[in-house]
Amino acid sequence: MHAVTRGPRHASRDPTPLHPDAGHMRMERISGCPPVPSIRRRVMERVIASVATASSALLFSACSGMSPMRPASMVDSAALPAAIRVPAGETQKLWTVGSGEITYECREKKDMAGQHEWVFVGPVATLNDAAGRTVGRYYAGPTWEAADGSKVTAKQVAVAPGRPGSIPLQLVKADPATGMGAMQGVTYIQRLNTEGGVAPASACASNNVGARQQVAYRADYVFYGR
Repeated sequence: MHAVTRGPRHASRDPTPLHPDAGHMRMERISGCPPVPSIRRRVMERVIASVATASSALLFSACSGMSPMRPASMVDSAALPAAIRVPAGETQKLWTVGSGEITYECREKKDMAGQHEWVFVGPVATLNDAAGRTVGRYYAGPTWEAADGSKVTAKQVAVAPGRPGSIPLQLVKADPATGMGAMQGVTYIQRLNTEGGVAPASACASNNVGARQQVAYRADYVFYGR
């Protein structure tokens, strides 16, 4: 076997420690521009400000296990139909996207023998946060249930037309929540930005009474409280 001759070790001429921005730091030294404390200070101030903003925005989600879908400023109440605006003093607590299906059943029209129609039975949907994580579910009742087990039912206050081929926008007033968690303190819920979910276009007649169909839909659910 041949011995391996190792060259002498040389001490580094640049004592700058490893750092994510090491390349930039080294160039500053070569160019004769040492790091300026005021620049570092400004960077730290920006980092601290960013952390403070994020902490404020996620305060509700940290306590509830759910994340706000969008900042409250994204809901422009003035741009919404008057019928579905929340009362003054209500504050947005949570914004989720519901994706799922609405079930319809073919039934005979009430007090109209021989005529039939598709009748709303109920929804089943998941509620997702900004990152697409499932943070709750929505089902017949109507009931909104958070992943932490807290839930609310609600009664309809008003509706407003949605886009063509979609279920209407809606405002509901929440009943007192059950269970401790994200739904505690919720007072109103808006259904916005609806897509799909309208009754089937297929025939509903005497030969298929009792038949059920599921129609895909999505909607934003905005939760408010005081």
